Amino acid sequence: GFLSLQGHVVRNWKVRWFVLLQDKLLYYKIEGGKKEPHPKGRILLDGCTITCPCLEYENRPLLIKLKTKTNTDYFLECCSREERDSWALDITGAIHAGHPVQVQELHKMKNSFKLLENISLHHIVEKMCDNSTGIKLTRNLEQGNRYKETFTGSALVDWLISHSFAVSRFEAVTLASMLMEENFIKPVGARSTEAMRFGDLSEQFLDDSTALYMFAENSNKNISSKEELQFNIAELSGTIVKQGFLVKQGHKRKNWKVRKFVLRADPAFLHYYDPTKEENRPVGGFSLRGCLVSALEDNGVPAGVKGNVQGNLFKIITKNDVHYYIQASSKAERTQWIEAIKPLT
Repeated sequence: GFLSLQGHVVRNWKVRWFVLLQDKLLYYKIEGGKKEPHPKGRILLDGCTITCPCLEYENRPLLIKLKTKTNTDYFLECCSREERDSWALDITGAIHAGHPVQVQELHKMKNSFKLLENISLHHIVEKMCDNSTGIKLTRNLEQGNRYKETFTGSALVDWLISHSFAVSRFEAVTLASMLMEENFIKPVGARSTEAMRFGDLSEQFLDDSTALYMFAENSNKNISSKEELQFNIAELSGTIVKQGFLVKQGHKRKNWKVRKFVLRADPAFLHYYDPTKEENRPVGGFSLRGCLVSALEDNGVPAGVKGNVQGNLFKIITKNDVHYYIQASSKAERTQWIEAIKPLT
């Protein structure tokens, strides 16, 4: 599948197609909408160590770090927590392929924890931001630094329980950790930042009145206008239904580029992001109301499609008659996207 990979010489991010084998991880370049026949590179898994979650990059919370036995670091970014954990489990299984007992323990760990169902992190954040019933933002002082619009870890735990998002402090801490991991909130000040960097996964969010946090959005200086912020919040407030990497044809140059797609409901929007950029802002998107979505046959190149594409194409036509041509990595994935989009049109 697609993962975003940081370069070694130029520290930029590129999307590559990864194939996991028993002893190595191969990655391929996508050119003109088609996977190149020979791998661009490989990561040898013998003696490799894996770090997941990896929190070395503040704006990229869904990273996996691989360190080879020659001390070369590879940073891989996924689209979602579930995808990241699945890749991490499979890679770890390949690293320990010669040790079946360890692999068995890993699968037990995977099956022992399940994400909370029917819960929208976007909905929680929206309620947290409510002027009357949301969490109270205050100025706080820590080690001589004054922080504006912050809240403490214990205050967030109290708020989550009081608004029935959690029934215990343990559940609330788990939920707060998810908010932090998905980059809705961020630690500020030495106490909470140190816990996130050096604590175990279960100890990265602190239920503590001295640990400070803030909305990640408040620290974003890239918003150019108040109107743009309000517009984006309205579009991006829906529940995430599906997300993943797809290949999209451009409207002007008709070239093919890998984009991270995020499908939301209530309101129904499909946004796409450039995974090579640091800012987590859509580069495009549209309302799904009144759209038509359909699969395109793989025998031959359909009208409107340029290039020698891989296949597994589908098309979305907006109510304004804008045509989007998109490639999935397999027929099964194409079917999953179409079935997820159709009910929202």
